[in-house]
Amino acid sequence: MVPSRRSIADPLISLAMVIGVALVAGLIWQLVIDRFDLPKALLPTPRQCWAAVMSHRGTLLRGILGTGLAAVSGLVAAVILGSCLAILFSQSKKLRLALFPYVLLLQTVPIVAIAPLLIIWSGYRFRTVIIVTVIVCFFPIVNSVTAGLLSASREASDLFRLYGANRWQRLWRLQIPSAIPHLMVGVRTSSGLAVIGAIVAEFFIGDATSFPGLGTLMMGWQALIKTDALIAAVFASALLGLVIYGVIQLLTGFLLKRWTST
Repeated sequence: MVPSRRSIADPLISLAMVIGVALVAGLIWQLVIDRFDLPKALLPTPRQCWAAVMSHRGTLLRGILGTGLAAVSGLVAAVILGSCLAILFSQSKKLRLALFPYVLLLQTVPIVAIAPLLIIWSGYRFRTVIIVTVIVCFFPIVNSVTAGLLSASREASDLFRLYGANRWQRLWRLQIPSAIPHLMVGVRTSSGLAVIGAIVAEFFIGDATSFPGLGTLMMGWQALIKTDALIAAVFASALLGLVIYGVIQLLTGFLLKRWTST
């Protein structure tokens, strides 16, 4: 099947618009610096930030890989643990009513309040970064998968009961297929939160470990008032979040297409 001109032009138009917005933002950035004569320590120019990227490109790459590993590991762990808990919630209303408020509590308590406690209990280790990331990503996964498992229609459930299907057969053949789209929505939501959780954890453990994450780099460059390098690290973290989200988006499309076609 030959793609239409419209299907080819739409991504190019979107890319051009994104680049256009970036150029306008960069121009406004430069004009603000020129207008108010801002010093480099307060706000460096886009060219100075780009020079910092090139100067620290090796360090930034290691930071991206370190934070990315923590974010992906925490996200995967949150998906596994959250999905298992959601399955339990879908099988027992009493269990769901008893435990769901505590899952919600993890979402409402600020992570900056939990991180110091986790450092005391777990230490200045890479595992602490993963634990913080899991906590940040946990609620969207549990909430989405639980809603998906409970979204099966009453007619389909009655049909399974009519044919004598037991609880686990209904779970595997009815509820889990219904929950797959909801799971992917939760994973997409948590993909950006994973990067945030990893960087926040690195803020706390960065001064006491050689872990080469972006949060550690940000804390070091902030102490040295290297604003250009700090902004470069901020953009690197944004790029990491976009890459993880893009990979999840592609994986979502592949899985949903494969699942619905079988």
